[in-house]
Amino acid sequence: MPDLSTRTTKKSSKKLVIAVLAVCLAGAGIWWWQSAAESTAQGPRMGGSFMGAVPVNAQQVRLDRFAVQLRALGTVTPWNAVSVTSQVSGELDKVLFDEGQFVEQGTLLAQIDPRNFQAALLQAEGALQETRAQLASAELDLKRYQGLYKEDSVARQTLEQQQAMVAQYKGTLKVREAQRDAARLDVEHTQITAPISGRLGLRAVDAGNYVSAASTELVTITQDDPIAVSFTIPEHELQAVLQAYRQEQPLQVQAWNRDETELLAEGVLDSIDNQVDVTTGSVRLKARFANPEQVLFPNQFVNVHLQVTVHDAALLLPADAIQFGTNGRFVWQVQDDDTVVIQPIEIITSDGTSSMLRSGLAAGDWVVVEGVDRLRSGSKVERVAPAGSEPAVSAELAVPPVTETEQNSRGAGKQPQQKPAQ
Repeated sequence: MPDLSTRTTKKSSKKLVIAVLAVCLAGAGIWWWQSAAESTAQGPRMGGSFMGAVPVNAQQVRLDRFAVQLRALGTVTPWNAVSVTSQVSGELDKVLFDEGQFVEQGTLLAQIDPRNFQAALLQAEGALQETRAQLASAELDLKRYQGLYKEDSVARQTLEQQQAMVAQYKGTLKVREAQRDAARLDVEHTQITAPISGRLGLRAVDAGNYVSAASTELVTITQDDPIAVSFTIPEHELQAVLQAYRQEQPLQVQAWNRDETELLAEGVLDSIDNQVDVTTGSVRLKARFANPEQVLFPNQFVNVHLQVTVHDAALLLPADAIQFGTNGRFVWQVQDDDTVVIQPIEIITSDGTSSMLRSGLAAGDWVVVEGVDRLRSGSKVERVAPAGSEPAVSAELAVPPVTETEQNSRGAGKQPQQKPAQ
């Protein structure tokens, strides 16, 4: 059984520990209260430094001309494209064009060996002459029979048989003339000419090969001035395009390169398809471009900007200023006292750089474009220039001028001494 002195020592140790813990907690509480008081008096901290006015880049809402444009991915197509084939079969005798050559309509491109067709033409002409002679003889006999029939010297049946023979020879004559014309046309088709004006592609067959009628392709011709660009628009944008298309002025179309850094050509909307594609819900359109310098090339992909309408006095704000919340679009509007508030807005359309306002702001209002992450309603802001807009230091300020003494020292091969700072 432990004695009384041991119990007394344990109780004293517990009281000492409790007292030390109470002192520590009291000290921590006093320190926290003092730190909070200092923070309240000095203002909030952000990233280890005191935060005052939030630096932002702000721009004004302005009245300006704004073109409503629809954007789409288009494909350049030739205005006309023809695959040149032979209309008769035979051995390709001559190739008279160069690849990539520009040709006018009717230019001789190639020639099929014409000898077989010329022989067929002579045969058809001989048969035609024979039939003509037979017809002339039959007509003379008919004339005699008609005289004899009037004298009642020949039977009526003989006269009618002769009349039928004359009619038969006249029909045969038409057949012979058609055969002669067909043979003559075959001879003409041995000379293959350009059906349209345009630029030739690569040669598909060489001289000496046998070509089949209407199946062997010799070369292709594309008309690329003017040239077409085909593209599609969504079905819900069709009515606006149709309304503008029916006006007297043609709709302007621009063709840009793939990354939209270079304007390639400007043209007009030429036609709209007569039906909506039910699988994609889109409508096909075709624009016409003048292409004298061959900037646009068939099957090239371009970005199309279709200008639907132009507003001369549109209320515009930077597209980067627009924010999205649970209640729709809004901007951070800068007040006269350099504080910001949330301002709901309604947008009609946008081109990616500027947006046309329906309501919410007026011309001259300031909106925050950059620096919105740290903003709260009522925050104080400081308008600063955007990054990269500071003027470059001129060469005269960056490099001090060389004095006459330094020039003499350099001429003598000595290093100039630096002047002490003033």
